Amino acid sequence: MSFPARAGGKPPPSKICQTTIFFMNNSGWNGMSNFRELFRIKIYKQKRRQMMKKQGLHIVLSLLMSAALLSQCGRETAQMIPGKMSDGSVLLPNRYRLTPAGKQIPVGDLPLNMVFSPDGKYLAVTNNGFSNQFVSIIDVAQQQQIQTLPVRASFFGIDFSSDGKTLFVSGGARNRIYIFRRQESGFVMADSLLLTDRNEEWFVTGLKSAADGKTVFAATKTHKSLLKVSVAKKKVVAQLLFNHFLYDVVSGADRSKLYVSIWGGSAVAVVNPDNLTLQKMIPVGDHPNKMIIAPDGRLFVANANTDNVSIIDTGTDEVVETISVQPYPDAPNGSTPNGLAVSADGKTLYVANADNNDVSVVDIARAGKAQIIGLIPTGWYPTAVALSKKDDILFIANGKGLVSKANPNGPDPTGERKAEKKQYIAGMLWGTVSVLPAPDENRLKNFTARVWKNNGWNNRKDGEIKKAISARAIPEKPGSPSLIKHVLYIIKENRTYDQIFGDLPRGNGDSSLVLFNWEITPNHHKIAEEFTLFDNFYVDAEVSADGHEWSMGAIASDFVEKTWPSTYSGRGQGYPAEGNYEIAFPTIGYLWDMAARKGISYRSYAEFITAPPDTTKPALTSMKTLQGHFDPQYRPWDLDYMDIRRAKEFSRELQEFEKNDNLPNLMIMRLPNDHTYGTRAGKHTPRSMVADNDLALGIVLDAISHSKFWKETAVFVL
Repeated sequence: MSFPARAGGKPPPSKICQTTIFFMNNSGWNGMSNFRELFRIKIYKQKRRQMMKKQGLHIVLSLLMSAALLSQCGRETAQMIPGKMSDGSVLLPNRYRLTPAGKQIPVGDLPLNMVFSPDGKYLAVTNNGFSNQFVSIIDVAQQQQIQTLPVRASFFGIDFSSDGKTLFVSGGARNRIYIFRRQESGFVMADSLLLTDRNEEWFVTGLKSAADGKTVFAATKTHKSLLKVSVAKKKVVAQLLFNHFLYDVVSGADRSKLYVSIWGGSAVAVVNPDNLTLQKMIPVGDHPNKMIIAPDGRLFVANANTDNVSIIDTGTDEVVETISVQPYPDAPNGSTPNGLAVSADGKTLYVANADNNDVSVVDIARAGKAQIIGLIPTGWYPTAVALSKKDDILFIANGKGLVSKANPNGPDPTGERKAEKKQYIAGMLWGTVSVLPAPDENRLKNFTARVWKNNGWNNRKDGEIKKAISARAIPEKPGSPSLIKHVLYIIKENRTYDQIFGDLPRGNGDSSLVLFNWEITPNHHKIAEEFTLFDNFYVDAEVSADGHEWSMGAIASDFVEKTWPSTYSGRGQGYPAEGNYEIAFPTIGYLWDMAARKGISYRSYAEFITAPPDTTKPALTSMKTLQGHFDPQYRPWDLDYMDIRRAKEFSRELQEFEKNDNLPNLMIMRLPNDHTYGTRAGKHTPRSMVADNDLALGIVLDAISHSKFWKETAVFVL
């Protein structure tokens, strides 16, 4: 096999599978109206050379969507297609299953928070996703949505006044607090409080109404402040600034203190509500978010990034106990606790674990001896949990709803396909609220078994490493020896399997969805024919923001998951990923952080790197661990800069590594131009940009396969 091939070539005959290759969608893009092609790229011509010999080959060419999913997905058969299964369960792209307990009430996308009216008759749910945002009003007795309250923008914050006549709702990046009044006909918009007339984003998050209903305390994200707002005066009367994004605010049992979760600061602030002065900072876990006060005055704080709940004695304002919600000892981070409820008798805590799709039931009756007694299966990405006044009915908000969906009418960068309604993934994951009786001991035991089966925890054996196992290219288990000394991990953009490979005769493809066939992507197709075609590989991400986080960190934090819908829908907050905000970083770091800790040499080619406007200037990075470990001449994200120029820069550095015999063990490369500009006037056409990307991939593989490092190198292409 030779690389690179020029666009327009004819497909070679199919060959026996050698190793693995697969493509999936990494982000959504909304195509625009069609224009005539503006130009065809000049194909880079290079003398064809033999790329590899089949004897002694120790290489894996793969098209990955998530490094974390590689070992998991390989065990499934081609028949295991995400979606509704014959047994009634739902298979998610990450191989977890959903069998949610209880009745499901449809609400909006990304419900983040819920609050009962003081009389317990109504449950208000704030929906904060990409689509239309609104508050769902659920009749608790009827267990159904009876009203929706539209808001232009919102995020998490929602609270009733103590008399139940007023509902306060966060206005997110609009810097407002919406006020709804309860009337016989339902809730009506009465007013909105503009918190600043400055042309800047404050982004309201958590809200807490004072006992008299005349004051509202508001936490903010981008302004990093706690605000005291007079409802009568319709203005901010006091503010307290912090150094990090805030999330939630609650009152102590006697309302003499406010507690504020410092989302980006691993702490809870204790604040005097009268003059808004800081009294104390209490260290807790990473990403403290939702908080709740128990009847006995204990404060419970969910820490999303460290998979635990801090218990604070509000008398001493000290952490007195920490509850881990990880499913088993030494489990990897990724449970993501972010919703809390406490029973009226103060004996039971419920914790919504977003990435485990479950609710932990915790016995908290004995101080200092909290114990998880069971798990409840939920929908996808549970974000909140609430318990009725009588402690008999549980309500669980499922942020991503009940099922992953295909989008055959999804974004088309070529602009050639017309559809009455575009299916953009960001607006397709509508949430639900699960309603079920609080489980007794026997039912909880059955629920727990369901959760373990859904998440495959019964079958975990990855920690077992056989002794004296022989080295192989792909280790049998994590920690086993490998023949591979160098890994090149290439990140691409925006293309689904069918858009590229739907024209291949083998594999579960759909030729009607092909956008960039053999003529446009000869190198991709040649690789697919030479190696294994992975046609059933998926990613646990919806768009570029969470996609790059999963690709580099094996998880997208709760900050990224909850923020990108606001960003992508034009409701505030800058792009929340790829190094722009420290709060987005996983607790254990990214691939390069792990490499640094293990003493493995590494280098980035444009991933988490920033491009200056001047293409002659070197690239930059804000990532401390990448300082001195990236190629400043390799151009980062810039769709006006051709991928083949990036490929040539890598080839130049590779020659230097050969001379000095110092090729890094881990190389992470970004080839972004298959993202395309769509049909934007004055820009390169989608086909020309994908052809450029295809040729660049061929140039890179041609260079590395002819280097002296080839037989000890693995290449993964995402």
